[in-house]
Formats: sequence, structure tokens, C-alpha cells
Amino acid sequence: MADPEVRKIIHIDMDAFYASVEQRDDPGLRGKPVAVGGRQRGVVMAASYEARKFGVRSAMPSTTAHRLCAELVFVKPRFDVYKEVSRQIREIFLEYTPLVEPLSLDEAYLDVTTNLKGMPLASDIAREIRARILEQTGLTASAGISYNKFLAKLASDYRKPNGQTVIPPEKGPAFVEELPVARFHGVGPKTAEKMNRLGIISGADLKAQSLDFLEQTFGKAGTYYYAIARGRDDRKVVPNRPRKSVGSETTFMEDLARPEEIEQGVASVLGDVWSWCERTGMAGRTVTVKIKYADFQIVTRSRTLSEPVASRAVLEQTSLELVRTVFPLAKRVRLLGVSLHNFDRPVDAPASPQMTLDL
Repeated sequence: MADPEVRKIIHIDMDAFYASVEQRDDPGLRGKPVAVGGRQRGVVMAASYEARKFGVRSAMPSTTAHRLCAELVFVKPRFDVYKEVSRQIREIFLEYTPLVEPLSLDEAYLDVTTNLKGMPLASDIAREIRARILEQTGLTASAGISYNKFLAKLASDYRKPNGQTVIPPEKGPAFVEELPVARFHGVGPKTAEKMNRLGIISGADLKAQSLDFLEQTFGKAGTYYYAIARGRDDRKVVPNRPRKSVGSETTFMEDLARPEEIEQGVASVLGDVWSWCERTGMAGRTVTVKIKYADFQIVTRSRTLSEPVASRAVLEQTSLELVRTVFPLAKRVRLLGVSLHNFDRPVDAPASPQMTLDL
């Protein structure tokens, strides 16, 4: 990592963030299996390490999680608290470098090639940051340190919880070859299954494929897969990445069956979306409604308007028109969501000529 031409990238990932905050704030939860989310309905948003020993994972249906661990304690999420802790952590990051790229409330990339502390070793910076986080928030974090973002993120998961791993340039390609492709950031479960069917199990198997084959099989993503199989990733750490969407969704205590219930459900979830638009002054042109049925099948309906959504009434009207396209209902609905994309300009900015309605 001493080569001045080599970037020094740190990926910081908080350990079981939501669940750890709950255990920190409620001593009675410490040492117990904890899941953040609803017990009767919905999914697990985060699981403590005690819960993970039973196989409980995030995005798992709460009923499944309870079957795996009868002693599982469900806690309602407190996003205002999580956001405040995330803000504290980000302030620590910014003391070391302005090049901070948040991925979510609990993880971020930092480019410390040139850092504000003048520290030569990225591993020392990561260790100091983790100590500062523990001191100020009472929470542990793991870190990955390498010469690119892909490897730094892989490394941060290698010695969780409360650990850090360095992957120097001379060891990057070999590190990638040994790992299963299912652990690669950017390779989702379905893509991993497809790769496995093709005999691509490990990084070494992926590296053995030609660029033409990967592009033909995986499209534009094939170029990315070809590069990461060789330990290469040229993406820069980009601070203050523009937000691409805002959304809200809810899982209902009982499945909805009547059209009027569905419409009331849509109207109830879009309030958070419009509140964000009013608070930030941003507006988007594309409205999307998400419907999850009782059998967990998900469908979405989207519409791009000729100009940004300028009022809650327009957002509600568009959302209702979209959800009505699934009427009459073939089955009951357990979740509804509304999101806004394609941000153009502040809500109160003067309108400019826009494209016509695109369905």
C-alpha cells in the first residue's frame, strides 16, 4: 500500500447495525437473539449475531425467523435513532478524508490515498476510525482495506464482527480466485445461480472465462465480471452521490382483499415520500407502485410524467391510477409501496418544456 500510484480504499461496515443499536440502548437485549422488524408480519430488517447463529438473516420473513429461533426478540425499527448514529459516524469519517461515499446508513467507502491526518498506512486509519466509532457510539465496525472498492468491500466481510482485513495489490487476484462468486459484490443470488449452472463456482472459474463469453452471457455486466475476476476495479469513491429515488412501503397486519382497502393502503404510504419531497425541495417524474401478494409474488407499475410531480395530489392520483391496473385482484395483498424516481428539479422551481407522457 506504500506505492503512491496505488489508491488506498477503506470500506467500513457497521456490525449488525440496527440490532446492535437496539442492544446498546436496551441492556435487557444484550446477549439475546434480536431481530429488528415486525413479528407477526413483514420481514427481518436486521439480526443480531446471536440470532444469526440460528440462521436468522435480514430480508427473511418474520414467521420463518421465529420458527428458526423461538426465543427471538422482535424490536420495532427506530430510523430516527439509526440516522443520528449514522451522522455521528460520518462526521468521524470526514475528519480523515472528504472522499466519503455512503452506501447506506451503516456502510461507506473512504478514499484515504491522501488523507487529512497525513497517516501513511490505510490500515492504521481504519483501526483508528473503528476505535473512534466504538468510543463515541458504543458500536463495533469492521473494515476492509485494499487498492479498489471491490476488494475493500470483500475484505470488510472477511473477519466480521469487529475485525479488519488488508488485501494488498500483490495478493488481490489470488484472494478473488479463492472465493465463491456468490460472495462477490455485484453478483446477486440469481446471477450466482446462473454462474453455478455454467460451472462458474469460484473466482478462479470466473477468471477462466473469456470477455466475449461473459458479455454474451451477462450483457454489460460481463465486462465488470471480467475485471473483478482479475482483482481490478477502476470505480472512484464518489462523495455526495445524487439520490436516485425515494420510496416508502408497509406490510399490513392482515392481507388486503378489497379494492378500496388497496387504495387506502397506497394513500397511507405515499405520505412519507411527499414529506421528503417537501423537506428537500426535490421532485421526480417517475412514479412506481409496488404490490406484494400474499404468496410473496411482487409486481410493479410505473409511469413517467411530462414534468416533475408538483403536489401530493398529483402523486396520489398517479399512484392510485397505477394500482388500479391490477384490479380485479387475483389474490390478496400483503405489502404496498410507492416510490418516486427520475429527479429533475426542486418542487418550486419554474417548469421547463418536458417530454410527453411515457407509459
